[in-house]
Amino acid sequence: MEHTQARSNMYALISRILLQEVDGDFISILKNDPVMLDFFPNLKAWNLFDTLSTADLINQQLNVDFTNISLLHLIPYETFYTRDDQMIETGGANPVTNMYHQYNFLVDYEKARTVSADHIGIEIEFMHHMVEAELKATKEEDFDAISEIHNAQYEFLNKHLLQWAPHYLIAAKYESRTPFYHDGCEMALEFLLSDNEYLTARIADTCLP
Repeated sequence: MEHTQARSNMYALISRILLQEVDGDFISILKNDPVMLDFFPNLKAWNLFDTLSTADLINQQLNVDFTNISLLHLIPYETFYTRDDQMIETGGANPVTNMYHQYNFLVDYEKARTVSADHIGIEIEFMHHMVEAELKATKEEDFDAISEIHNAQYEFLNKHLLQWAPHYLIAAKYESRTPFYHDGCEMALEFLLSDNEYLTARIADTCLP
């Protein structure tokens, strides 16, 4: 249960970082949570993180960098990477929509301000949704549901996120101009790969006689 809760928290954190600009509340939490801040080693050593006001840090540094890696120079959508024509699929033919519908995951486009359901932040939010479902099944001791959810998580990672997100995250890490997004992209990549290893092992264990 503790590990599953940690996975849920990580997916929620990564989705928040990649989906929208940060705000003052997020920065306040980050500065006052040593455990969370440990995920951002270069940010901890960044002089401007402590010397700039929160408003200046956000408006002069972080928002500019978010725009740089999310809108101007890089495209954080799966279909851009997986379609031969590099067009973003904004309609019902988007490859992620079937799994979203199957597991009752609704995309709030107005809140997310994305043009398509296959934005990296939304795909990671879906994984958070699935881990939350796993937590519920664990509390209810519904082991069949846990097994199904593990398989769905593994399927989504391998059919979707891991097919393209590493390319985006590596590019975003090196394109970023602030330690916050550099560390955030590195953390996201490492976590996705490690979580896939975890799910692979869990699924293998359930297949043993």
